[in-house]
Amino acid sequence: MYTLNCKGRLLKIAQPVVMGIINITPDSFYSGSRRFTVDSALQMAELMLRDGATILDIGGQSTRPGSKLLTAEEEMERVLPVLEAISNRFPESFLSVDTYYASVARAAVETGAAIINDISGGSFDANMLTTVAGLRVPYVCMHVKGTADTMHQTQTEIDITREMLDYFIAKKQKCKEAGIVDLIIDPGFGFSKTIAQNFEILKNLELFSMLQKPVLLGVSRKSSIYKTLGISPEEALNGTTVLHTAGLLKGASILRVHDVKEAMEAVKLTQYLR
Repeated sequence: MYTLNCKGRLLKIAQPVVMGIINITPDSFYSGSRRFTVDSALQMAELMLRDGATILDIGGQSTRPGSKLLTAEEEMERVLPVLEAISNRFPESFLSVDTYYASVARAAVETGAAIINDISGGSFDANMLTTVAGLRVPYVCMHVKGTADTMHQTQTEIDITREMLDYFIAKKQKCKEAGIVDLIIDPGFGFSKTIAQNFEILKNLELFSMLQKPVLLGVSRKSSIYKTLGISPEEALNGTTVLHTAGLLKGASILRVHDVKEAMEAVKLTQYLR
């Protein structure tokens, strides 16, 4: 079991939990996750919590290939009103902010977030790790290579599993030195990786248990699924559930998803198999 200190509230992960995705963006790759107003975000939050989500992940910037990069100020304008509204309406929920800006992370925690989800692993903003340490909240550290402009470029001639283990061993030490106590590992499916590499990582996911940290699985409706099957993101729910099941059986502790109800069903059923 993992125990995470979320601003004084303990999040106990005795069995896998689900993180619901709420994107305050007009251009996220899956249209069903987009919410343009505070009211629509509240409606989605209510549905996800009712379906069993433990964490809600609020993001103001799409990271799909070709998306427009926002400034920290633009990102805050999108996410802070939503964070405030959800934390006021559902104070029992655990809120995460999806950002690689330290200033957004700080403002989000002051507004209601209790977890920082950083796709850059602290590499896009030099102040991120010390900021998270000062805020004393859990930190989701994702594997990625390059910059915000080049993070979707891939390399085929590498041992992706070994590279990622080396990456997380080094990041774990950096986070410890910065003062971060609660660390969550995110392999970063779809970022800096080919489809074949994504499947290799999933196949070897149990190896990440050596890091002794909870592993977040973020494969929901991603291109490895819909391109492999020759369908669209809107048609990729069944494929998502298949990979969720595989990931849960290989030790994933958190599922980051667009479809909470179906993910919860996968969690419940795989618990019997484990």
